Amino acid sequence: MAGFRQEDVEVFYDMGEELGSGQFAIVRKCKDKSSGSEYAAKLIKKRRLSSSRRGVSREEIEREVNILREIQHSNIITLHDIFENKTDVILILELVSGGELFDFLAEKESLTEEEATQFLKQILDGVHYLHSKRIAHFDLKPENIMLLDKNVPNPRIKLIDFGIAHQIKAGNEFKNIFGTPEFVAPEIVNYEPLGLEADMWSIGVITYILLSGASPFLGETKQETLTNISAVNYDFDEEYFSNTSELAKDFIRRLLVKDPKKRMTIDDSLQHPWIKVIKRRNVRQEESGKKPERRRLKTTRLKEYTIKSHSSMPPNNTYVNFERFSQVLEEIAAAEEGLRDLEQNQRSCREDVAALLSIYEEKEGWYKEENQSIASDLGHIRQELQRTQAQRRQSQEDARATMLAANALKRKFGRLENRYEVLAEQVASEVLWVEELVRGIEKEKDSLVMP
Repeated sequence: MAGFRQEDVEVFYDMGEELGSGQFAIVRKCKDKSSGSEYAAKLIKKRRLSSSRRGVSREEIEREVNILREIQHSNIITLHDIFENKTDVILILELVSGGELFDFLAEKESLTEEEATQFLKQILDGVHYLHSKRIAHFDLKPENIMLLDKNVPNPRIKLIDFGIAHQIKAGNEFKNIFGTPEFVAPEIVNYEPLGLEADMWSIGVITYILLSGASPFLGETKQETLTNISAVNYDFDEEYFSNTSELAKDFIRRLLVKDPKKRMTIDDSLQHPWIKVIKRRNVRQEESGKKPERRRLKTTRLKEYTIKSHSSMPPNNTYVNFERFSQVLEEIAAAEEGLRDLEQNQRSCREDVAALLSIYEEKEGWYKEENQSIASDLGHIRQELQRTQAQRRQSQEDARATMLAANALKRKFGRLENRYEVLAEQVASEVLWVEELVRGIEKEKDSLVMP
């Protein structure tokens, strides 16, 4: 990949403890050997084959890197360096060590709306910067809203994980199924064109949870959660919102709107009275020197929510097979286009509608299909293992045959060697006889020559 250092990252950085992990990535703490500065190393497993679903594709890694290279904001994580080896791409990122925002707030006994809004304002500032560059994060959720350092008077928010972020380009319709079900917008659930508006829905869900400790759309199953989102099925239960201001509720209502075009934009949200009134109150406070009475929100339920999200949420809360499913949906959309000419055929139309409805009714079947795919892969592995074992047995038999042939050659060579020694003795004896014969002839010649 262009611009990625092909050197060994461990020559330049000492790798430390693991900070977290995902489906195809591990984040570890690391230290620059030359400067001693600490960073976070995100090791992304590369997809080796384009047909494989294991690992992250080159296109996806390059998209994340290009986005990280383009952004520079105090409320967004910073990319420091990039390395690549045969199996991984390693992103050296700013170390964000303050933990999740929700965990930090849950440690407090209570929380005022002003305090909550001060943190929310930082989130909005970070998203405003992204949207000004036409970048949609698409995975805004509590786990991706961190604190740079929680042990300071005014902790700074950092937005992290741009693995599924996209730059939205005018004129290019973009559809996909990804994100975390609890926080995705209706247009993602319904496989409709996506834009920056999807982030604003997620901010609405985050704000709802922040003020109440309850999740507005979370159901007992993923199917129920998705149905609640598509129907925008939520309310402000008095049990959770008795101490919440009407302005705060209005802020949430204007974000949790099904039609993306009618949803508040990031500019609208920054100008909302609930956000702006905090600034005015802070100014009046400084001018008057008085401390006004504030609405205090109990953090007990927020604490329960964070515990549940860390420990008891199902491990498949995040979609795994969305890339493949989105391709299937694209194929279905193409099939629909082709079937429009057959609208006069009532039976075909009914079958098409039933097929479309089944997509939403059988989403759990996606995971069954994934399991079948894994079973098929295991079957192939077993076949390869059996083939390897057969080749090994054949190699052993070939080796034994070669050894027997070598022993036979050795014995044959021994016999030839013995015959050679006998022949050599015979030749030596014949040579001696010839030499004696020659000497005898020479003596006879000498005696005939002498008088």
